[in-house]
Amino acid sequence: MQHPFQTPAIKAAFAAFAPPHRAALLTLRDLIFDTAAPLPIGQITESLKWGQPSYTTNTATPIRLGVTKTNDIAILTHCQSTVMSDFRALAPPDMRFDGNRALHLDPTDTIPLNDITPLIRAALTYRL
Repeated sequence: MQHPFQTPAIKAAFAAFAPPHRAALLTLRDLIFDTAAPLPIGQITESLKWGQPSYTTNTATPIRLGVTKTNDIAILTHCQSTVMSDFRALAPPDMRFDGNRALHLDPTDTIPLNDITPLIRAALTYRL
């Protein structure tokens, strides 16, 4: 389900991504909102951080979406949180990570939504 953009700046940021990146990042954006819906975390705030779409609540460590220098898409969390390292310990072995800060995905592959949902949930509920 496509969720409405909260600001024109967010809409413009997604419009600026190349088509394959945009489609994959919009899928991840929907996953964030869909994962958040049943959780007791309040409303998600969507903003731009370092020019990238960012998602947070009072209970979350921020989640950012972006494109890497190698043209992968990335889900980024705060590197000083344990979210990414905890997820990496449980993730399928073929997933690619950038330290404790990012999960890299090929925008032309099918996004493994079921595999990524625990990462999103953990970031959204990090402060609970």
